[in-house]
Amino acid sequence: MPIRAVFWDIDDTIFDYTGAERDGALAHFRAEGLLDGYESAEQALGLWREVMEFHYGRFIAGELTFAEQRRERARDFLGRRSMGDAEADAWFAGYRSHFEASAATAFPDVLPALNALTPGYRHGVLSNSSVAQQEPKLRRLGLRDRFECLLCSDELGHAKPSPRAFLAACDALGLPPREVAYVGDKPDTDARGADAAGLFGVWLDRAGRAPAPPDLRRITDLGQLPALLTADTRFGAPSPIG
Repeated sequence: MPIRAVFWDIDDTIFDYTGAERDGALAHFRAEGLLDGYESAEQALGLWREVMEFHYGRFIAGELTFAEQRRERARDFLGRRSMGDAEADAWFAGYRSHFEASAATAFPDVLPALNALTPGYRHGVLSNSSVAQQEPKLRRLGLRDRFECLLCSDELGHAKPSPRAFLAACDALGLPPREVAYVGDKPDTDARGADAAGLFGVWLDRAGRAPAPPDLRRITDLGQLPALLTADTRFGAPSPIG
């Protein structure tokens, strides 16, 4: 049966989260006078990234709420474990204001891909985040109305690559997994996770530096997505592109 819908990841798929995070963090650190405590800006960014990956992983595992992981990131980065919730929230809000100023546009291949896939496919978003964070982001990008639904792990109670997260997305559109594609920037969390749940997983490898693993469908630009979706490789070997 043909693919009828595409679910999308957001961060580093629809927009440059990594770049916006870097720019936003540096702007916030400068505003707070924090860079003087590090040998270089790169050292400060490295610690910020390390703290983020650790506590966001705890959120994905269900150990922390979305708000709690933000507070823990602030406490660990600043080395102030006794920081109260209100103060941690305020500090993180300062970072978010700088982040949002850096996250104003989608990747240039997103809108052309959506246009090429409309009206032939339905569209939705599945993100390992929270609706409270991702809904405003999509609206700032001018893309929220392009998606029928927005599902996030914080509200679902299940995170990618759990099959339950992908199956919840299929249920939201009333479609069986074999009729739904999922595209995201992480080979394991997104593409392999979707495949394991019975969807048509697609890895968006924007860097395109490594050979495509034989078990993954890979694209290096969203302009390649329409052709891949019509190639009907679901019941044979996946066909990497690029």
